[in-house]
This record gives sequence, C-alpha cells and structure tokens, in this order.
Amino acid sequence: MANTDYDVITVGGGLGGASVAKVLAEKGLRVLVTEREETFKDRIRGEWLAPWGVAEAQKLGLYDLLLEKCAHEQPLSMFGGTLRDFRTTTPQQLPALTFFHATMQEAVLDAAKRAGAEVRRGVNVRHVRTGQPPSVSIETRGVTDELSARMVVCADGRSSMGRTWGAFEARRGKQRMLGAGLMFEGMSVPDDTSFITLIPGVQLMAFLFPQGGGRVRGYMLYGPHEVSRLQGMSDAGRFIDESVRAGVPQEFFNGALPVGPLASFDMTETWVDNPYRDGLALIGDAAGSTDPTWGQGLSLTMRDARVLAECLDGPNDFDAAGHAYSKAHDAYLHTVLTVEDWLFEMYFALGPEADAKRARALPLIAADPTRVPDHSLSGPDLPFDDSVRRRFFGEE
Repeated sequence: MANTDYDVITVGGGLGGASVAKVLAEKGLRVLVTEREETFKDRIRGEWLAPWGVAEAQKLGLYDLLLEKCAHEQPLSMFGGTLRDFRTTTPQQLPALTFFHATMQEAVLDAAKRAGAEVRRGVNVRHVRTGQPPSVSIETRGVTDELSARMVVCADGRSSMGRTWGAFEARRGKQRMLGAGLMFEGMSVPDDTSFITLIPGVQLMAFLFPQGGGRVRGYMLYGPHEVSRLQGMSDAGRFIDESVRAGVPQEFFNGALPVGPLASFDMTETWVDNPYRDGLALIGDAAGSTDPTWGQGLSLTMRDARVLAECLDGPNDFDAAGHAYSKAHDAYLHTVLTVEDWLFEMYFALGPEADAKRARALPLIAADPTRVPDHSLSGPDLPFDDSVRRRFFGEE
C-alpha cells in the first residue's frame, strides 16, 4: 500500500461528509474534511429526519448530539385527518426529528473535528484524480495543495462535481413537481406534530414541520400547471394561499410571520449506479438525490455514511470496502426510488388511467391505511416485492 497524506479525504463538510469523518476519526483513521463555506447558510434544505433516519443517527453516535444542539423531537404526524404516533407505529419506535439545517451542519462538523478529523473551511476543491491512490487538489487563498488519500469521499450535494471527476453517469427519473420552502416565526401549531395535506389527483401538497418555539418550516409542492413558480418573498402570500388550498387550516397562518427565504426547486430525482470507483466514493445527494416529496434525503445520507464507515472498519482493503458500500447503497436506494414511484403514481399522476387506479385503491386505503407502503417512515428494509405494490394499488 502506497503512503498517503490521509486515509480519507471528504469533499464537503455537510451532514454526509462530517458524519462519515466523525465515525472514521473515532476509529483512528487520518481524515481530512474540506468545506467550501466558512459559515453554513439557510438554503431551504431538508430539515425533517424520518424515524428510520433517527435510528441511523443513533448508530452514528449523533442522536444525543443533535438533541443537545439543534434537534426537536416530533413524534406525531397529522395526515389526511389521521393522527399517528411514530413511537408506537414504526419498527424503530422513535420520533422524527426537525432542526434548522445550517445549525445541524455546524454541530455535526464540530463533532467530526472533536473526534480528531482535520477540518479545512473556506477552501475550493479544484479536482479529484481517481486511482490508487486518489488525490485531491485543494485551493486555499490562491495556493493549491495536491493531497493523496486511500479513499476520497465526495459528499458534495445534488450538483456534485464528484460525479464528473469520477466519470460517473448520472441518471434522472421521471419529471416531478416543483417544491418551495418558507420559514415562519410565531406560528401557533403543536410543536410535536408534523402536518401533511394533499389533494389526490391534483399536484398540490403542503407540509408544516415545527422546529420548536413557534418556528415552522413550511413546504409547498406543486405541478407547474397548478401554480406559477413561487420565488422570492413577494410570493409569501401566494405560498400561504396555495398551502390553504392544499388543505392546511387558514388559522395556522394567523399571526405567523414569513421570514424567508422563499425559493422553488426541481423535485426530480437523480442518481448514479455503483457510486464507487477507483478510490472515489459518492455519498448523500451526490450518490442519489431522491424526490424530496417523501423526505428521504437526510435519512439516506446518514445510512450512506454509516454503511461506508462500517465497510471501512473491516479488512485493510479500501477498494474492496468501496465496492461493498456501493453494492449495499444500490440495493436500498433502488427500494426507495421504486416505492417513491408507487407513491407518486398513486397520489399525483394525471389522466384517466391514474384516476381509475385511485378510484379503486383509495377507498381500500381509507379502510386499511396499512396498505400504504411505509418505507418513507420505517425504512428501506421493510418487505419489498410485487405483492406490496399490488396491495397498495388494490390489485390482489
């Protein structure tokens, strides 16, 4: 094995890069985290962690840290007039968590540093060269360093350059809806309950995720034919109006102050098959960004970090560990993407054929909500075969 500057270099110090760095540093590996931002900012990213993702946070040793620094327990959800308690209805028997994303990032990155990882912020990664060993070109104040590692981990988000550097072929799913997010202060809703409303057969859905103390992140998901693009604080009134049209009670917004930012984003999933090659691993959204409608992004990122770290904890062959991670990742991501396709088809697909499916299935679901696949809340390890799909669509 060639001598290298580090065992692992992560490109990106957000949730994925910092989580894997923390765990590997705790195992005694030499880890460098590179992060472009000096201070994390609010950019309307995921702020809700499903119960199965909370279980992943426990395995990563992050659960107590998140509760101490930023997280707010949310054990209940209200969907379609039905109140559900995740602590008694999921295999994990855990609540969901909400948090302000930027604060969460700072907390996890600080945990990686305290675990012994070296952290460099305000740096630009100019290039990653694959090979044995791979290397990273890092620019700091106009000076470029070329650093080698036994593995480079790109956790650089939905617009990942890691995909390009590693010559990964990005795949794209069916065109989805648009999503918009907006923070509110002073909203009078129960702090322990998430609120989800939608109109089946109409591409309109709304979420409210309280973060404690009257702070609530709202999301509006919409087809571009239903709502003209929501962008900028001048559209805050339209955001509220469309949320109410989707089923959110108007009184929730009475006295609430929209504090921004407000922006829309494409909800279409993108991913790569086999997110490891020649010394370079992709994790989080870089490996697979799912449709945010179903809230899987943070949970998947934590699982990626945990699985990769576990693969690197065995034999001294980092290349074999990378391939083992890649195989596991493809299996659970395939489950998530397939179930999300089923959910989209049931609730948002348009046209007479989709209407006929809903006419058959929705009364059965109303009588027995367990027909709905629960993978988004309970995780991709649930049974997953055609019998699950047929039961969901009432095709037994």
